[in-house]
Amino acid sequence: MLKIRLYSVIAVAHKDCNIVAEFIINKDDDIFKGHFPGQPVLPGACMLQILKEMTEAALNKKIRLKKADQMKFLALIDPSVNNTLKLDISYVLTEDDFKINAVMSSQSGPCFKFRGSFIVLKP
Repeated sequence: MLKIRLYSVIAVAHKDCNIVAEFIINKDDDIFKGHFPGQPVLPGACMLQILKEMTEAALNKKIRLKKADQMKFLALIDPSVNNTLKLDISYVLTEDDFKINAVMSSQSGPCFKFRGSFIVLKP
């Protein structure tokens, strides 16, 4: 069976410690068969994973969550209704980690807000 990726990236811009990414959620991904049947909703864990993957791709580094100071789930993301999303990430590098503030939005407004820190994994 062919596994289709949960999302496809439309565009990414990275400048001055800011990353802006636009992507489309695949409404036919298997995850929506269980979350929830008949009423698909993008799981919060997937939102965090997308944030991590977009940051890794923009920085060209493997990272791991160190601390989530704040995670707010502001609106449900139904991929059959609002599957085009935008992720705004700002970060500050420190000596041993980096701090991130991020907002994931649909056309209707913010869906997910995150503030926390990640560490860079050594190769």
